[in-house]
Amino acid sequence: MSIRVLVVDDQSLVRGGFRTILDSEDGIEVVGEAANGEEAIAAVAALSPDVVCMDVQMPGMDGLEATRRITADEASAAAVLVLTTFNREDYLFAALEAGASGFLLKNSSPEQLIEAVQVVARGDALLSPDVTRRVIEAVASRAAVPGAGVTDSAASGTGTDGLQRGAAPASGTPALDTLTDREREVLEQLAAGLSNAEIAERLWVGEATVKTHVSKVLMKLGLRDRVHAVVYAYEHGVVRAGR
Repeated sequence: MSIRVLVVDDQSLVRGGFRTILDSEDGIEVVGEAANGEEAIAAVAALSPDVVCMDVQMPGMDGLEATRRITADEASAAAVLVLTTFNREDYLFAALEAGASGFLLKNSSPEQLIEAVQVVARGDALLSPDVTRRVIEAVASRAAVPGAGVTDSAASGTGTDGLQRGAAPASGTPALDTLTDREREVLEQLAAGLSNAEIAERLWVGEATVKTHVSKVLMKLGLRDRVHAVVYAYEHGVVRAGR
């Protein structure tokens, strides 16, 4: 089945360019366009896309608010890929916080856009490990959930990925208690921005096994995708930035 895509941008030439690129790829179909956040929300309800390519700055409702409403709608299964000309960490985390599944600059190549849509459609992370760590660490340090975090006595040291791991789940997060030891370990590796292949290599298991663990972690924690598992891990004290 084709990946159904909705393109949202206030510039018609940009929408047309994205449509041309995406429609040229077998397995991807642009099912609609929208010029602002309000139109995007209506189009998602009417067209049921798999992926929404969302601009950030638009007149009326911007892309971040539209993303927040689309991802909060339980009737929608659409994943949001935020596209912007602004390479700013505040936009990046705001997009993730709003529920976006990925972030791509508009000056990316056509091949990167196609790959991004495919990656987001299958529920994988779109952020590179270094970008994931930099942004999440910065935000987690100033906006951690009250009561969450790893105490110095509980920390088990800083690993090769620059993250400090806690020996026990943060208090007040019963969902974490439902994870097995292996699932928690996989969550820690996700927080490092590692791919399934990299996690499999570190844990000495097969990629299919890692994929199963990731799916169970997302299900048990009620998370949309692995990008938000990274956010969750930092905000709930599963890992923290190494000092």
